[in-house]
Amino acid sequence: MAKATRTMAMRLLDSRKIPYTPYYFPDTIHNAEEVAATIGVNPSQVFKTLVALREREGGHPLLVIIPGNLQLDLRLLAHELGTKSIRMATHAEAEKLTGLKVGGISALALINRPFDVLLDEHARNFEHIVISAGQRGINLQLAVSELVQLTNARFVKTTEK
Repeated sequence: MAKATRTMAMRLLDSRKIPYTPYYFPDTIHNAEEVAATIGVNPSQVFKTLVALREREGGHPLLVIIPGNLQLDLRLLAHELGTKSIRMATHAEAEKLTGLKVGGISALALINRPFDVLLDEHARNFEHIVISAGQRGINLQLAVSELVQLTNARFVKTTEK
C-alpha cells in the first residue's frame, strides 16, 4: 500500500490541525494484537472498534472502542448503558451500517453519522492510543482527549480486566 493514502479520518484530523501519527501495515492483518506487534506498540494501547446493537430498545448503533488485547463483555456493557441486552453486529451488518470493512472501522471516519461512540475506560491510562484510520492497513495514534472531543465518546467499562 502506498503511504500517500489519506483516509477520511486523516483528512478530518488534518482539517482540525490535530496531530496524529499514521501507521501502515499489510491490510491482511485484521487483529489488533498483530497490528501492535507489526508497528511496535504495546498491545494494550491498540484499540479496536466494534459495532454493537441494542437488542430491543432501538436507538443508534454503538461503536465500542476497546483495547485490542481484551474481549468486550456484552452483559457489562448493557449494564453500563442501563439497557436489557446488547449484541454484536454481524460482519455484514457492521459493514452495511458503517460503509467500512471490518478491520477498518473507525469512529473518526463516521463523524456526524448516527452512532453512539463508547470508549473503554482503559483509554484513560494513556495519553495517546492507536485506532483504525477507517481503512484496513492504516492505524492512527492520537491523543485520547482529541478522540473523545471529536467523536463525543463516552467512557464506559466494557471489560472485566
